[in-house]
Amino acid sequence: MEKLSVLLEFAMFPTSDDCREGAGVSKQVSKIVQMIDQSGYPYKLTPMGTIVETNTIHEALRLIEEAYACLSDCERVYSTLKFDIRKGKSNRLKQKIASVESKIGPVSK
Repeated sequence: MEKLSVLLEFAMFPTSDDCREGAGVSKQVSKIVQMIDQSGYPYKLTPMGTIVETNTIHEALRLIEEAYACLSDCERVYSTLKFDIRKGKSNRLKQKIASVESKIGPVSK
């Protein structure tokens, strides 16, 4: 079976007042990040979402279902998803950044 790298970048949070703390949603988002951390998949938390790398599209979609389950008691949930799917590669969560840094030096400050 050929190697596959699925990079999933997503954000998911409640928009209904029943699950918000004023304007903040960090309590609910923290539940999702904890679930991802326990999944064992490599991930990176960013200020605007989370990036996860899986071996299959099915695994990525299962994580989305599990993320929603973390918020299933909320009346309304908003989510955005982006995928970058590539055959024959792995560890792209780090390698894509390393490729750019090899050309221009460190990019994070």
